[in-house]
Amino acid sequence: MAAKKLTLEESFEGIDSIIDELQSGELSLEESFKKYEQGMKLIKNCNDAIDKVEKKLIVIDSKQEDK
Repeated sequence: MAAKKLTLEESFEGIDSIIDELQSGELSLEESFKKYEQGMKLIKNCNDAIDKVEKKLIVIDSKQEDK
């Protein structure tokens, strides 16, 4: 079963949550590393989503210039 694709907002919320957990100082080194990995995956998701929007804006902008 494929995992649900998170929205940009959900990814940002997840990153904020992970930052809070890491800053709490209550996680073991192993748990911190797992949270770091999760955060990096969320950041990649954000970058992918932003890239998609940026490409759409470039297309829209080029169409506007052609008019």
